[in-house]
Amino acid sequence: MTDNRDVSSDFKNFRIVHDLKRRLRVIAPCLRNDPERSLILEILLRKRDAVTSVRTVPEIGSVVIRFDPARLPKANLLTLLDAVLGNIGQRSFDASQLQARAADLSTPEKEYSVAIDGMTCASCALLLEMVMTRDPRISAASVNFGNEMATVRGRLSKQELFSVVDGVGYKAYSVDSLSQRKQLIEREQQRIVAAKKRLIWAAALSLPVVLIGMTMTRSRPLLWLQALLSTPVVFWNGKPFFQKALALANQRSANMDTLIALGVGAAYGYSVPALFQRSRHVYFEAAAGIIVFVLLGRYLEERAKGKAGEAIRQLVDLQPQTATLLRDGEEVTIGVDDIAVGDILLVRPGERIPTDGEVVDGLSTVDESMVTGESMPVVKEVGQPLIGGCVNGSGALQMRATAVGADTVLSGIIHMVDQAQATKLPIQKTVDRISAVFVPTVMVIAGLTFAGWMASGARFAHAFGNAITVLLIACPCALGLATPAAIMVGTGQAARRGIYIRNGESLEAATHLSAIIFDKTGTITEGRPTVTDLVNVSSLDDDTIVELAASAEFNSEHFLGRAIVAYAREKGFSMHKVGNFHSTPGRGIRGRVKRREVLIGNAEWL
Repeated sequence: MTDNRDVSSDFKNFRIVHDLKRRLRVIAPCLRNDPERSLILEILLRKRDAVTSVRTVPEIGSVVIRFDPARLPKANLLTLLDAVLGNIGQRSFDASQLQARAADLSTPEKEYSVAIDGMTCASCALLLEMVMTRDPRISAASVNFGNEMATVRGRLSKQELFSVVDGVGYKAYSVDSLSQRKQLIEREQQRIVAAKKRLIWAAALSLPVVLIGMTMTRSRPLLWLQALLSTPVVFWNGKPFFQKALALANQRSANMDTLIALGVGAAYGYSVPALFQRSRHVYFEAAAGIIVFVLLGRYLEERAKGKAGEAIRQLVDLQPQTATLLRDGEEVTIGVDDIAVGDILLVRPGERIPTDGEVVDGLSTVDESMVTGESMPVVKEVGQPLIGGCVNGSGALQMRATAVGADTVLSGIIHMVDQAQATKLPIQKTVDRISAVFVPTVMVIAGLTFAGWMASGARFAHAFGNAITVLLIACPCALGLATPAAIMVGTGQAARRGIYIRNGESLEAATHLSAIIFDKTGTITEGRPTVTDLVNVSSLDDDTIVELAASAEFNSEHFLGRAIVAYAREKGFSMHKVGNFHSTPGRGIRGRVKRREVLIGNAEWL
């Protein structure tokens, strides 16, 4: 430990009091008896990854900083501290802003999963990630272009997060409940339909423009026809590209839409005055054609993303839209979003359970293979838990809701699949690094192309056309979509088969598996029971036993009953009429077949 009372000439805003290898204590006069500036200093220093903790004592202007010298050398920390303290000492701060920053600092971190609308390529996701991580309230952000979801962790509310997304030109939506996710899926389908219509109109208008351009004609009427047909393609069909490019320009950012807007705008802008000069060439076919090709690529991407998200849609469809609420002895049909914890609900035979809960009255069997993988239905009686989305058997149940919305098991499964699909594999991180610098690099190359052709003595039109070509062909959206799409398809196909992958790393590691060990056999059965053996301890022969049992179970919906009927049909046995049939859910059945009373059920009931 050292004690340095001298004010260094390089660091005029503080003096070092104690100095350890990983701990630094200084006295800053500008902070003495000023808690507001002390708080600002804490906020600014904590944004540095190498700073592990900051503690200020405004009464004496003391600051204690713990830091990692390997990542932030002491000399750099002193320079940073001097600059920050000098800036703080000269600034005045609004009280409301300081209170907001103090609240941000004391608020615990929360994690949000939100849907993002308006992304058109992988660079959009990279841009959003960059903007979010620059916000001091956000500690981590991951945006997946493939499933259009963002996972964000930070000290801010959801509405504040939405404002951050809106500020970049995109739109964020909540997906906390399954009904909100259904609305998101419906918007996705509408977007696919709209993309198809936009593509068809653009192609219909652009085809004559391209055909005229291929003739290399100088006919003024045909050139004016090109201009007339290409104008709606550029300014209506291509309007989203220009809107996004303008929004990004306001943020001092760029992506693939910027390249398209620059290329198409330059080609169209050069061609309009060329209409009045016979010696100049027009590029209307290039402007219209590139819009069509990009729209085709976007439409195919939307379809690919829609198919890749099929597993999520199937999981969402497991939850029914409505539920039957028992209120004062009356049955009231309500939406699943209106269910509250503690509500008593009625689940009729064959219906899906609307939300998680427990049985308060009734007896039935429930197919829980959606969650457990076990093909055998589970008997549910009073006090037994129920999982939303599972199918009720032949008995009626009254249940008390214990979890709703995002707290249900089904929502948890969907969230887990979302997280797996949003995971970035090591190979995708490499792709992201390339995509992050791709757009600026292409713009520089286009400028160099134009300058090079002009320096070589080429005509302006020729040099300009080559520069536009560089801009237009450099749209590798597939580069950023390939890895997320592969993850979505892999995890989605697994989910359709009842296999839920927790993260993308597990999916990548699966390529190296040589053996798989299961902890129970129920998850690897066919999920359909069959008769394999018959043990007869009665005086009747085997054929008679099978005929009686199959006849009694002929109209039964029980999974074991259907297996017995299938076995009897396979053996060619005939079915007989059943009289006095009665079924006891979760127990068994009784009936009269060929003057014999037949009982089929579990041991306790028999």
